[in-house]
Amino acid sequence: MTDTPSALIDARIAALGDWRRDMLAQVRALIHRAIPDVVETWKWRGVPVWEKDGIICTGESYKSAVKLTFAKGAALDDPSSLFNASLDGNVRRAIDLHEGDRIDEPAFIALILAAAAHNAAKPRKTRN
Repeated sequence: MTDTPSALIDARIAALGDWRRDMLAQVRALIHRAIPDVVETWKWRGVPVWEKDGIICTGESYKSAVKLTFAKGAALDDPSSLFNASLDGNVRRAIDLHEGDRIDEPAFIALILAAAAHNAAKPRKTRN
């Protein structure tokens, strides 16, 4: 059996074994709720990535946080102020989730949808 990106993400979530497992699983479920046909990929030697017309966000797990980095986060409206990390960059923005944090599900879904819409709106490259 080949390890598909989705299977690798399943294994990563299962291996976490603490609050990060539940947090990453919840975030993944919300992403799939927002965009049922989202594509899961596995990049950079072990980072779960969700894509729709480009990268929406990554889901990294650290000892004290689950970090969701939005590839084009600086271009997105964030009326609920979910972004709380990587705020100084010109392109990316991130959400660091810590033990005990609660996700504002409607705001998070809106942010996922905004990221996908931003990706879909970018000009397509053509080959001559």
